[in-house]
Amino acid sequence: MVGNLGDDTARWQRDDERLLLIFDGHCGICTRFAEWVQRHDRAQRAQVLPNQTPGLLHACGLTRAEVDREAWVLDRAGRAYGGAAAINRTLRELDGPWAIIARAYAIPGLRHLEDAGYRWFARHRGRFSRWGAIPACERPGARCASDDDPA
Repeated sequence: MVGNLGDDTARWQRDDERLLLIFDGHCGICTRFAEWVQRHDRAQRAQVLPNQTPGLLHACGLTRAEVDREAWVLDRAGRAYGGAAAINRTLRELDGPWAIIARAYAIPGLRHLEDAGYRWFARHRGRFSRWGAIPACERPGARCASDDDPA
């Protein structure tokens, strides 16, 4: 399961039946969250891919600047969510208490705090890299586009 983060990138195509979570494959913290989602997604409702997947950004209509700033989710209806909204939209797909926890994001005051907390953490995620995993794009066999690749 965990090895799929890098291995599936060469075979990517949009699966309209599943949510698409796009994360930074060069970030250990982001990779750890992506693996956590895969472990908790027993019904396999989410497709989880690094933003460096060749052709992914173009196909999803996202820019490098957008995906460098935050995680993204595209739902089955094609709606895009960034940052804390993306994380909460992902949690709503998971079994167990995660969907209930994600509902707190609908509360205006909590939404504001989550958004601010996510933006701060995303800007400083390099400080927390020791808590992460080996980034998906740095694993043997990973097929991630380079930063120069216009994928």
